[in-house]
Amino acid sequence: MNIIFYFFAILCGVANSIQSGVNAELRKSIQNPIYSAIISFCIGLITLILITPFFREPIPSLATLKSVAWWKWTGGLLGAFFVTTVILSIQKIGSANMLALIVAGQLLTAMTLDHFGLLGFKVHPISLMRIIGGVVTVIGVYMIVKN
Repeated sequence: MNIIFYFFAILCGVANSIQSGVNAELRKSIQNPIYSAIISFCIGLITLILITPFFREPIPSLATLKSVAWWKWTGGLLGAFFVTTVILSIQKIGSANMLALIVAGQLLTAMTLDHFGLLGFKVHPISLMRIIGGVVTVIGVYMIVKN
């Protein structure tokens, strides 16, 4: 078990919370949720282009790209849905409510994906402890949202 990956996972949670607020503020400034999402993705694209030389991964061939199943291209669509929904919703329902609901949705979906080994994930069967953890999460989200 490499502890650095757990640290990065926590940092992703921190970054996600901050990103949600930053994008919502951008929306307020430019008065357009779709352009706010586009700007966010463009800045992300520029960042990825700039860091690409630091990774020694080969550029995939056109044949490789053509052989990829259609559904594997939907990550960007899901990302656009996520970012735009957060931009539209977070200032209406609050940061803690939004992110608690997101985390609950992520956790319950991840448990299902793990249990069945879907989308290439290694199988991690749902256990009693995981079920209890899911129930506690849902109760915690209810307590946060109910306020």
